[in-house]
Amino acid sequence: MSTAPAVAVHGLRKNYGKVEAVKGVDFEVAPGEVFGFLGPNGAGKTTTISMLCTLVNPSGGSALVAGHDVVNERDEVRRNIGLVFQDPTLDGYLSAEQNLRFHAELYGVPKNVVGDRIRQVMEMVALWDRKDAKVMTFSGGMKRRLEIARGLLHSPRVLFLDEPTVGLDPQTRSAIWGYINELRRLEDITIFMTTHYMDEAEFCDRIAIIDHGEVVVIDSPEALKASVGKDRVQIHTGDDAKAITALSERFGLEAAVREGAVTFAVASGEEFVPRLFAELGMPITSVSVSRPSLDDVFMSYTGSTIRDAESGADAMSWMRTMARR
Repeated sequence: MSTAPAVAVHGLRKNYGKVEAVKGVDFEVAPGEVFGFLGPNGAGKTTTISMLCTLVNPSGGSALVAGHDVVNERDEVRRNIGLVFQDPTLDGYLSAEQNLRFHAELYGVPKNVVGDRIRQVMEMVALWDRKDAKVMTFSGGMKRRLEIARGLLHSPRVLFLDEPTVGLDPQTRSAIWGYINELRRLEDITIFMTTHYMDEAEFCDRIAIIDHGEVVVIDSPEALKASVGKDRVQIHTGDDAKAITALSERFGLEAAVREGAVTFAVASGEEFVPRLFAELGMPITSVSVSRPSLDDVFMSYTGSTIRDAESGADAMSWMRTMARR
């Protein structure tokens, strides 16, 4: 495998009128790496992946995918990538095998290897026994597995997965990741994925947290969690504003309401809880303590949890929609 980056991005930007969707991001993805873009809906994940896959022209900066420029060598980029879209793109009236044969025609896969390659990728995602069934009869998880198989059919060097398990139940999401890890073992491939699920990000070798179109931090999940250091404590009281003030005045802690609870970070959270009950000066109805998670990392670097960020993005989207009416 080449030691050159599978993906190299420098100052990549995308503007839609006055809106900066992506604000000059920089990162590299190593060959064979599983690289994750973690961020809320509207953070710029899909826009970035669209530029890397030549579906959208950048407003500035540069990007190389599999060694080819995404603006000047679009055809070469497309020959070397696979893409699984966030929204389904299969033809429900065709069988699973027919969907893959159509894809093979588009990508010029040699006819003498198409049959064997279709069987190989369909067995990889445990769908060979359903090759003759119409896709409209498949469950959501089966369709996603078939789309992953289709993305692998022409042996790409980089596979892009845009929110690969969005809308699927937890059990199916876990199964999809089992197949993704298996294909990584079997195929000489780099995987670039976007997600807003914290548990999915744990599967990545490295994560780039993106928020408001900017890459905030890049590192392995373990290193990112270690960088937070403190435990996360959430309490419920009868007066959140009063509790936040008391935490500041009596303990010097900065707190805020996150996900419906007063939330703050403190070293050795379990040891701090008895002192909290004794000295806060107001009743606490419930308390929870958790070790640093990727959600804590996101909050540490962006100032909000990913759920809160998505709620804010949804509210802004609703307001823009109402304003146009």
